[in-house]
Amino acid sequence: MCDLRIEAVGDDVTLRDWRYVHNLIIPTDPLSPGEVRERAGRNVLEVAYLGDEAVGCTTVRPPRDGEPVATVIARVLPGHRGRGYGALLYARGLARARELGAGRIRTVVLESNPEGLRFALAHGFEEVERYVLPGDTVPFIDLERAD
Repeated sequence: MCDLRIEAVGDDVTLRDWRYVHNLIIPTDPLSPGEVRERAGRNVLEVAYLGDEAVGCTTVRPPRDGEPVATVIARVLPGHRGRGYGALLYARGLARARELGAGRIRTVVLESNPEGLRFALAHGFEEVERYVLPGDTVPFIDLERAD
């Protein structure tokens, strides 16, 4: 039985915790509280907790502009990986993306996160693009799978 509790980002506490996980895993693109609020207005953001401790978060970017592509990102803090939390968060995000009309699923992984890249490849994703944000040196990797 999984003791993971998942909360939608909807208040200052969940916003802070989602931001904490995101910024730890994506240190090259840290987000401010305002940027997280803006993202929460257009994406589905959730935080995963063990007790009161945030251990992961998810982002589901819904399909837009008539394209049936959604982006599902599951993040788990390094000290909590290898316990099945990533698979649980990913499955939850994938189900939400399908509810929103996605026919294809994308994800994005920072190149410096080899565990995240292995996870994506093991779940049927294939690399479609690498890019570096202005001022950064570590590439992001976009991956896609057909569903």
